[in-house]
Amino acid sequence: MPFLPLSQSLRRLWALDTFPYSLRIFIALSSTMAACWTRDSMELVMPLFLGTIACALAETDDNWRGRLRALLVTLLCFALAAFAVQALFPHPWLFVLGMVLSTFCLTMLGAIGPRYQAIAYGTLILSIYTTIGMDQRANSDQAFWLEPVLLLGGATWYGLLSVLWSALFTHQPVQQNLAQLYRVLGGYLQLKASLFEPVRGIDQEVKRLALAQRNGQVVTALNATKESIWSRMEAVPSHRMQHYLQLYFIAQEVHERASSSHSPYSELTETFFHSDVLFRCQRLLKLQGHACERLARAVLLRVPVLPETASAQALQDLQDALAHLESLQRPQWQRLLATLTALAKNLGTLQARLARASQPIAETEPQDLSLLDRSPQSLREAFDRVWLQLTPSTPLFRHAVRLGLALAIGYGLLHYIHARQGYWILLTTLFVCQQSFGATRRRMVQRVVGTMAGLVVGWALFRLFPSPLLQAMFAVAAGVVFFGNRTRHYALATGAMTLVVLLCFNQIGDGYGLIVPRMVDTLLGSLIAGLAVFLILPDWQARRMHEVAARPLAACSKYLREIMAQYHSGKRDDLAYRLARRNAHNADAALSTALSNLFQEPGFLQGRGDSGLRFLLLSHTLLNYLSALGAHREALLDPAADAGTAQAAELMASALEQLARSLAQRQPVPPASEAEPALVAALEAETPGTDAAHQVVQTQLALIGQLLPPLRVQAEKLLGLDPTTTA
Repeated sequence: MPFLPLSQSLRRLWALDTFPYSLRIFIALSSTMAACWTRDSMELVMPLFLGTIACALAETDDNWRGRLRALLVTLLCFALAAFAVQALFPHPWLFVLGMVLSTFCLTMLGAIGPRYQAIAYGTLILSIYTTIGMDQRANSDQAFWLEPVLLLGGATWYGLLSVLWSALFTHQPVQQNLAQLYRVLGGYLQLKASLFEPVRGIDQEVKRLALAQRNGQVVTALNATKESIWSRMEAVPSHRMQHYLQLYFIAQEVHERASSSHSPYSELTETFFHSDVLFRCQRLLKLQGHACERLARAVLLRVPVLPETASAQALQDLQDALAHLESLQRPQWQRLLATLTALAKNLGTLQARLARASQPIAETEPQDLSLLDRSPQSLREAFDRVWLQLTPSTPLFRHAVRLGLALAIGYGLLHYIHARQGYWILLTTLFVCQQSFGATRRRMVQRVVGTMAGLVVGWALFRLFPSPLLQAMFAVAAGVVFFGNRTRHYALATGAMTLVVLLCFNQIGDGYGLIVPRMVDTLLGSLIAGLAVFLILPDWQARRMHEVAARPLAACSKYLREIMAQYHSGKRDDLAYRLARRNAHNADAALSTALSNLFQEPGFLQGRGDSGLRFLLLSHTLLNYLSALGAHREALLDPAADAGTAQAAELMASALEQLARSLAQRQPVPPASEAEPALVAALEAETPGTDAAHQVVQTQLALIGQLLPPLRVQAEKLLGLDPTTTA
């Protein structure tokens, strides 16, 4: 295999999403270590490192101005927390009271938005870092202000480096998020292609469940890309940012078309089993998935998209196969042939959108380029967001109470057993205790495994490399490994951070003496976090599944109304339509996540989780049918037919809205209206002379109408789910 040119290798390395972040961390940690080493002040390394780590954990994606404002707020919060800990540390009762109250308040700030959640989390971490430093220097006569100043010094250095980095490489996060978006879109298309497998007896429900879960990944990537673009939008966007914005909008449309469904796949397989038309659909979808992956690579490396003709040929083959089936003139195929024709049209448009994304986008193309700013627009709005969460029924409130009490228990335990280095118990509890039981259990196992591995590696490094200089270098490298893996491989990240602690403490004392306390404190802190999430206001998913299930139905109702409004006035991708579509997909992804969390909880609490899965299949299929309706939207020309479809759509939207309200309020599911069965039957009936546009609308509305009875059945089962009776 030939070696790549150096410039191309460096470009690929720079394009990795973790490399720029790791490089920034390396600069911050290595410069700090070098400064302390040259000044023979290695006792300052640990607080400076911990300040750097806390600031990096509080960092969010933003432009340099937003990051500078966030840095000022972060440093203010850090200073208040550090000096408050310094003042209350000698007074245990006041300290534990302040810790519980501040933990509750800072956790509740997460209701305002992700930026404030990150700052609050970083502040909590820094406050415990302050206690660790004070505990280490309990018998020294250093000035009371030194520990907070050192922590703030490390945080300030990394924060300024982050602001400078954001100013120099402002578009890099957008490129990485866009590339990730098209990468997961490619995987989604290839998984969707498996539904067209022309083989009988395949369990379609398993594939549809996998597709619903993969859809959640696409939704997450879409949201991350949107926020990344929004934070860098100016009054007059640059040509490059306009190009990225257009690519984002194209990805939204590709997602809508890729998630659409025109008919039950088993029915297509049975009817056209002896034809190759489904194979043609499958092949085209797979090639379009590969096209998304090539586009992701081009965006990431800023290189032209490699030309290919296979997709165009596959589309032509599909159209030829359809033409052959139509030439056979079999009446029993007409309805499904119309469905396949609509599917082929949708795939053809999807192909055109991907081809358009591969070319320079015209600046004169008219389009609504507005994005919704989800951040609070005033102090009053921020307060209202927190106020709405101040109830025991919300997961955030429960987590805030649980975390505060868990830290108080850890504080009492370390004083009761007089644990050496006992404040690591609090830090472990803070890192391990998550909102859901499943996430806490995973984090607990990863934390313990990573810590044990880090202690073993640290002991080996002490024996093999006794040189303090080499150990200092290893500490910097371990810090880089921590930040490069903390979101994807937490066990590895925990082991790396354990190495940082051991190696830094060994610069000023006996690192061996920290091994056993670190091991014991990790076990105790993890145990406290696990028991807290199980016993203190547990947030079992089964108890709120009806609320989570109501949101996709309510969002789909609004999505349906937005779609039908455009069948009346004509297609336009304005903000209202895109917002309704995104809310529907967000609610669908939230339901999939809630079910995943449900199946990670204790078995006696899972109750009728199978009912939740069946509801997810139905609600996701509903969203697929709506996506197909949205993919084909255009102004209908026949006023009489337009009025009929509008009436049918409004009836279905109202039915979905009523069903969502019943789920949310735990009320009996309302029966179907008297007009509903007859209306669905009329939509299913073939009307001679109906144009293709009306036929698509009628077919999709009929499919939606067929889902309403099973949705009501599963909703009744969810409303009957009581986890206290299944114990």
